[in-house]
Order: sequence, then structure tokens, then C-alpha cells
Amino acid sequence: MRSILLAGGISLLGTLLGTRYAIRFLVKQGYGQFIRDDGPTSHHTKRGTPTMGGLIIIVSVLLAYTVAHLVTWTSPTASSMLALGLFTCLGAVGFADDWIKISKARSLGLHAWVKFSLQTVVAIAFAIGAFQFPDSRGLTPASTYVSFLRDLPWLQLGLWGAVIWIVLLVAAWSNAANLTDGLDGLATGAAAMVFAAYGIVNIWQYNQSCAWADAGPQCYEVRNPHDLALISLALAGACFGFLWWNASPAKIFMGDTGSLSIGGALAALSVLTRTELLMVVIAGLFVIITASVVLQIGWFKITKGKRLFKMAPLQHHFELLGWAEVTITIRFWIICGLFVVAGLGLFYAEWIVGQ
Repeated sequence: MRSILLAGGISLLGTLLGTRYAIRFLVKQGYGQFIRDDGPTSHHTKRGTPTMGGLIIIVSVLLAYTVAHLVTWTSPTASSMLALGLFTCLGAVGFADDWIKISKARSLGLHAWVKFSLQTVVAIAFAIGAFQFPDSRGLTPASTYVSFLRDLPWLQLGLWGAVIWIVLLVAAWSNAANLTDGLDGLATGAAAMVFAAYGIVNIWQYNQSCAWADAGPQCYEVRNPHDLALISLALAGACFGFLWWNASPAKIFMGDTGSLSIGGALAALSVLTRTELLMVVIAGLFVIITASVVLQIGWFKITKGKRLFKMAPLQHHFELLGWAEVTITIRFWIICGLFVVAGLGLFYAEWIVGQ
């Protein structure tokens, strides 16, 4: 528990203090955000706000993890290396996207097919790696079963089916986080809540792990839950500290560097804790926002030009209805909190009922 709290505290201080200096550097270099002309007109005032703040989140999480293990003199685990690898590599893809936007002075970065290809390569590497490194009990970080609160015994995909499933999850969550990052502080605050919730899930899985000799019938077959809890709290702390500077009016944006890395972390935690469908509940706000884009595109094609929402993602629909940006963000945070509570309630209730 000491290492978990230490990691959360270090990452929080890392973004809380580090972002201040990052803003100064980015402003001095002129690395500002370019705003799409087809977006809400109220966003035009944000043009030039420093971006790529996700780098501070990534560095803070990696630093927190490293220091926590050095202080407690413990070795990294396979699950944590996979999670941090996906988190960092997707952040690198986002950084490339942000850098092109800045260097080319345009609102579009990597070409869509290049960005998708890079995300896919990273996702495949993570998925294959997740079925390596069996422990003394033969348990690998990921499972070939689809999972909800734990693996579903009647829904096994086989090795390559599971690899494809994980690649789809990585693509879904990385893009969901990217779509949610549309208003000051929205994605950062929501992600902090989700990661904090997963810290609780991971700690509970560790305390009720099947690795213990006295584990009961409702134990969890999860590899390295303690280290995943450490990463979850580090992520929550980093997002919470970054929110100080990213809240409206934002002094810095996380950019695709931050949103893609956060999406990768969501996917990694869902797979490695074997709670893939539970993540759909806990991170329900991200799901709703992504669904609004899918529905908008589908409705536009079916009706040959009509729109279901004034604009997608959903947060921009409410902006065009006249809602203040801060109002939308806070209300969406409340919705996110309700999903988090519902997800944790389901997780705990299943364990109680099974006793």
C-alpha cells in the first residue's frame, strides 16, 4: 500500500509542478494549438494555447512508478511493463500527431491511415505480449476469455481471437479518450475518476487474489494486481495534478499525446485486470461520447445529409445549444462519477453475492 500511495503522490506533484514549467517553455517556443474552423466559434479564442501537455502526464507516471519501486526495492512486473508500454507508445503516436500540427501550422496532424496503422502496430505488440510471461502458476497477464467482473467461462475466443479482441479494445479506448478531450478539463477530470476507481478494483483483487493459500471461492485470477493498482493511482494522480492547469480556462491542452496515452491506459487496465466489459460501465462517459459520433455518422449516411446532433462529439452539441463550457464539463463529470459508482457497486456486489 505504501508504494501505491507514494506513486499517486509523486505523479500528482509531477504534473502539478511540472506543467507550470512546461507551459512557460511551450509558450516561449510558440508551440500552440491550432483550432479547427468547423468547430464551435467559441473555441477560436483558444488558438495558440500550449499543447502536448500529455508529455508531462506520461513522464510523471513513469517517474512515479520508477521511484515507488526503487523506494520499496521491488522489481517491475510483466503486467506493469505491458501497461506502461502501451501507455507510452500510444502517447508517442499522439506526440507525432501533435508535432505535425505545430510544425506545419495546421489543425490536422498525421494522415488518418498512418495514425491508424501506428495504433494498430502498437496494439498488436501489446496483445501478443500480454499472452507471454507466464508466472509460476502458468498465469499470463491477459486471458483468452472475454471478461466482465472476471473471466466469462462460456466466452472463450482462443489465442488469435483474443489478440484481435484486444486490438479492437485498444483502438476503441484510445479513440474514445481522444473524442472526449474536447472541452477544458473534461477528459482529464473524467480519466482521473476512472483511474482512481481502478485503483480500488486492483487493490481489492490483490487482497482477494487466488495466489494466496487462504483464497476463497470468489478469488481473482489476475496477474500482478498490486502493481496495476500502483499504475492506476499514478495515472489518477497525474491527471488530477494536470487538471489544475487544464481546467477552464485551460492554460495548456494535453493534445493527442495525452488523450491517446490515456486511452491506451484504459484499454490496458481493462485487459490486464480481466474486467473488459466492466470498463464500459466505469468509463461510461467515454462510451456515450464515442457513441454520439457513431450515431451522428450513421444517421447522416442513412438520411443522406441530416444530423442527429447539432455537432458531434456530444459535448459540442450542448455548446451549440448555448450551454456554457464549464456547465457542460461539470455536468459530464457528474455523469462520469455516477458511472464510476455504478461500476464499483457491480464489482463489489458480485463478490458479496458469491460468498
